Amino acid sequence: MRSPPVPEAVSRPTLEAVAARAGVSRATVSRVVNGGFGVREPLAERVRRAVEELGYVPNQAARSLVTKRHDAVAVVIAEPETRVFADPFFALQLRGISKELTAHDNQLVLLLTEGRDDHARVARYLAGGHVDGALVFSLHLDDPLPRLIHDAGVPTVFGGRPGWPDGTGTAVYVDCDNRGGARAAVRHLTALGRTRIAHLTGALDQTSAVDRLDGYRDVMAETAGGADPALVVESDFTPAGGERAMRELLGRRPDVDAVFAANDLTALGALRVLRERGLRVPEDVAVVGFDDMLPLAEQSDPPLTTVRQDIERMGRLMARLLLDGAATRPAATGAHARAGADGGRPGRPSSGVILPTTLIRRTSA
Repeated sequence: MRSPPVPEAVSRPTLEAVAARAGVSRATVSRVVNGGFGVREPLAERVRRAVEELGYVPNQAARSLVTKRHDAVAVVIAEPETRVFADPFFALQLRGISKELTAHDNQLVLLLTEGRDDHARVARYLAGGHVDGALVFSLHLDDPLPRLIHDAGVPTVFGGRPGWPDGTGTAVYVDCDNRGGARAAVRHLTALGRTRIAHLTGALDQTSAVDRLDGYRDVMAETAGGADPALVVESDFTPAGGERAMRELLGRRPDVDAVFAANDLTALGALRVLRERGLRVPEDVAVVGFDDMLPLAEQSDPPLTTVRQDIERMGRLMARLLLDGAATRPAATGAHARAGADGGRPGRPSSGVILPTTLIRRTSA
């Protein structure tokens, strides 16, 4: 029995074929394809037309040798995959990053860190010249990644205010107004007449959690009773952590009448425990979250009052700063810049962009 014939490989159009079709030199085609200058527009148009007619696709490896660019960006999330794929925050931030990179014909390379052993692997990959830059978020205060990435010499934009020692003051980052948002949440609760307001924190080895705790303390320090340490319980930005923290809080202070949770997932865990204990929300205990992750916040029971940060916009802005070259030209230490209403480029000479937050009122408080 004869074997079926092996189909002939379909040959890809070459640079030479494009040059022959356009009636120009190979060098001219290379300059047009790789975005170079010095080609008159009529010739460039002939090359572009020949590329389209032949379906020519540039060889990325060869192109990188010429342009020194890979059109690829690494996204490094300093969390294990079980956390990344369970938390909608990461999906929203990745969506924003992906939209911006796609709009500029760049590829996203996702790198996760399951543990400290992965940090050296990530650093080696970045130093190997595979990508044009890195977007890094969910860092922890004792994380070695910032130093490893710095040593790799890769342009980098961070998601979140840097919390590690940085003698140069040049880390480029995007964050939201965590402290201001927390103040707005707690002031809303005090305006409702609540006096025993608790805070379920995020993981306190992350600057976002520290800033939200500081915002809570700012407002509580202004109240008649001041800040009561027994009303602060450490959690970890997860629903399970919110449940544990809420149970601990009720064991300490069963008379609590309001809770500001460090994020929406923590608030969802707290709501479950309150229902189990027969406590009504908001009549007995008012609850406010942080993030406004839809549809979680709208579909919780009851719908969650929360602080909105535009997570997708933050992702897009991180990518835009990197593609615009801001990460290769970090500014000297100075006051933070605030992005305009359209999410435009930050003013210089700051190295950080702080996006505003908004309190979204629903039924829980």
